[in-house]
Amino acid sequence: MHISGGRTVMTAVKSEGAASDSALAGAPAARRLYREVASAPRTERRRVVVGPGGSGKSVLLGVLEALYGAAGVTVRRDVPGPDEPFDPNAALLVDDAHKLDDEALERVRAWAAEPGSQVVLAHRPWPRGGPLASIAVAFGAGRGPVVLGPLDRPGVAARSNLLLGERPTAELVDLVFEQTGGSPDLVDRLLVGLRDDRALDRLGSAGEPPTAVVRQLGYEIDAQPVAVRELLLGRTVGAPLDPEVLGALLDVPPGAVGELLDQAAATGLMATDGAVVPLLRHAMQRVVPAAHRLVLQRRLAEIQLDAGGSVLVAARGLIGSGATGARVASAFERAGDEALRECLPVAADLFAAAVEAGAPPLALAARRAEAALLVGDLDAALRRADQVLAEPAAVDGAAARRAVEVAAAVLAHRGMLSRSAELYRWLATQPFGGPTLLAVPALVGIGALDEAREILDATSGRLPTVLAGAEALLAHGIHDTVAGTPTAALSQLTRAAALLEASGRAALLPDSPAALAALVAIHCGELDVAQSVLGQAVAAELGGRVVAARHLLLQALVAMHRGASVQARALLQSASDPGRLEPRDELLAAALDVGLARRAGDLAGLLAGWRRAREAVVRHPVDLYSLQPLGELVVGAARLNEQGWVQPYLDEAEALLDRLGKPPLWAVALHWSGLQAAIASNAGATAQRHAAALDRTAPTSRYATAVAGAGREWLRSLAGDVDADAVESAARGLHSAGLSWEGGRLASQAAIRCRDRKSMNALLGCARALQAGAEAAPSAAPAEAAPGRAQPVRRVKVPEQQSTDSAAGAISGREREVAELVLSGLTYKQIGEQLFISAKTVENHVARMRQRLGSGSRGELFAHLRMLVDEGK
Repeated sequence: MHISGGRTVMTAVKSEGAASDSALAGAPAARRLYREVASAPRTERRRVVVGPGGSGKSVLLGVLEALYGAAGVTVRRDVPGPDEPFDPNAALLVDDAHKLDDEALERVRAWAAEPGSQVVLAHRPWPRGGPLASIAVAFGAGRGPVVLGPLDRPGVAARSNLLLGERPTAELVDLVFEQTGGSPDLVDRLLVGLRDDRALDRLGSAGEPPTAVVRQLGYEIDAQPVAVRELLLGRTVGAPLDPEVLGALLDVPPGAVGELLDQAAATGLMATDGAVVPLLRHAMQRVVPAAHRLVLQRRLAEIQLDAGGSVLVAARGLIGSGATGARVASAFERAGDEALRECLPVAADLFAAAVEAGAPPLALAARRAEAALLVGDLDAALRRADQVLAEPAAVDGAAARRAVEVAAAVLAHRGMLSRSAELYRWLATQPFGGPTLLAVPALVGIGALDEAREILDATSGRLPTVLAGAEALLAHGIHDTVAGTPTAALSQLTRAAALLEASGRAALLPDSPAALAALVAIHCGELDVAQSVLGQAVAAELGGRVVAARHLLLQALVAMHRGASVQARALLQSASDPGRLEPRDELLAAALDVGLARRAGDLAGLLAGWRRAREAVVRHPVDLYSLQPLGELVVGAARLNEQGWVQPYLDEAEALLDRLGKPPLWAVALHWSGLQAAIASNAGATAQRHAAALDRTAPTSRYATAVAGAGREWLRSLAGDVDADAVESAARGLHSAGLSWEGGRLASQAAIRCRDRKSMNALLGCARALQAGAEAAPSAAPAEAAPGRAQPVRRVKVPEQQSTDSAAGAISGREREVAELVLSGLTYKQIGEQLFISAKTVENHVARMRQRLGSGSRGELFAHLRMLVDEGK
């Protein structure tokens, strides 16, 4: 009988008079075993119970003793003496049979051989062999032993309920199970310790089991043979199950390692698979002197170093220990390389420890630079890389090349794409370097298309690794955004992002493939594609910390284009606080601040965002990948009459597009922003120029067709020539191209200028429908908004016919919307633009509310409105 997970043994009901702390009277397994022994034929009333220490063997025999006693049967728990006669009325229950000598075992065999004897023998699975093995085989013939194992989660839950006197939470059950591996003895020790220390709610957060439990386990560990203690400590510090490594570490022949593992597992302090559960590891770290642990950790690292195996676990344990010397430094260096290949943040600490142990700092500087980039410490990455670039001849070629790639990536992340391209150019001229596909995004981004083509031609036939494939797709995809088709470019960039999910050195790229794919998708009006690739990148943490904020900010940009302003604001806030972003990300964040405030009609927010944007623009030179945020700032500047501030950057952007041959994919969005800015500032000639440029690009894509048509209808409407059907078609075209807010605004602006009331109402209905569709559009689930940041006014959509009563009077749903926006400080014109009604209509709403509420002054009106709005929340 195998007790799966120990569940049927340890899950018991509490009853009066139950023996010991176990409270297992009536356990189903004990009852079943009792029936099997008592009702078996007279020659077969013998069973064996097997389990490691702490699995419940003694408890089970105690329950059997109670059951026999209740049936009037005498129970013997000791081994019969040499000349003691057999008692047919006594049941013999022998515990810890593995401790008996051969003579005592022969007496048990003789007792069991008597007709009518009832014998249950309990022992650990080690040691094996000798008389005990033959007795166990004889007793278990036809049935097999009763095997006790660890508790499963339901078993842990039952013990928790019994010992704590209340139903445990799922979190507590999981925590106890993970800390103990289900060992019944460890489960009980930990639960009792937590109960007595009243620490049930602290173990998970602090990670510290009760001191009393650790002390008890310390005594248990000290009682074990030296070889078992050393094995437990070796496994605790990270020794693998390799017999060669364990044998060398423990000074035993490799052939004896298996027997030693069995011996340790039989104690119950180690699982049968060789694992040491967290509770025991913690106890080992507490009870074993630090000096002894350090000796074993160092020895393990040196053994692994000599064997060519993984030293990562052993070396991590040595960090901060003060260990020095050439061998330790080599172990740290090897472990750092392992961690770097796996993109583990601990790589930076391992390389730092190698230097402290005596490794040459310059020889490790390039790898330390890459490790710093991996954890997002761009200052340290650039500083380490610069150390190598100052003396490239003092290191090997691979280190020098790595330093160049790290420095170029850092500069690109910081928005200095021209400087990044210069480093790639320099690398191409060096004997340790050569052309690299990593340069293509930087070169295309600054308008050096011919150089990018030369590199693409010169770098064919590379090794077919995953990373090389991703770099090639990234380079060709960016090139195709200018010289190919948007569809091909988007396909290659999304595939590059997918490949890098399984690759390691994504941090050395000048930009995230997912970010570039999203930018291209936004420029194409494919917001679903942008959101999909960004969502996967965020979930996979693609590119590490250095691009985490960029992915969130681009998700916010997608949400803003959809018209989901609340989600966009939450994503913006979750990305980072101002001042902590790199210049490239800060430019995008500032543009989002300006764009969201402009769309909300929030003048105060727009002014605050503009102050942030002015500094961001100064710190970030114009490149191809900054055209989206630059376009937002151009429109925002026009609303604030600050065109002169952004005009030089707009001129640089147009010059960049000219150098690239005016690629439609990138040019359309900038001309659209220029048209919006010209309309806002009443610059008719400039608006016509941008509209003409949009017309020329219209045939190139669905997105270009939509914005070109919208531009024409916008200018016609401003001139008083409103074709309601054409305007509605153009507005819906903008919506389908990912410009929902702009579509609603086009329809509302045309409605204001429409002479026909029926057409005006139709356009206003279209505007409201587009806005409602934008608010319901799918978007990323934003992280919790950061505290302390101003939130845009969120309008509550309430049907016109509904009303809200208050002590002071009643206002309709539309009037409530107007009241909220009036209290936010918006002008009648701004409120009208946000609600798609005229300023005159807003004024009428306010006048009616003032009359109905009996407000004698503007101050009284504001007080009444604030009371009404607060009551409705």
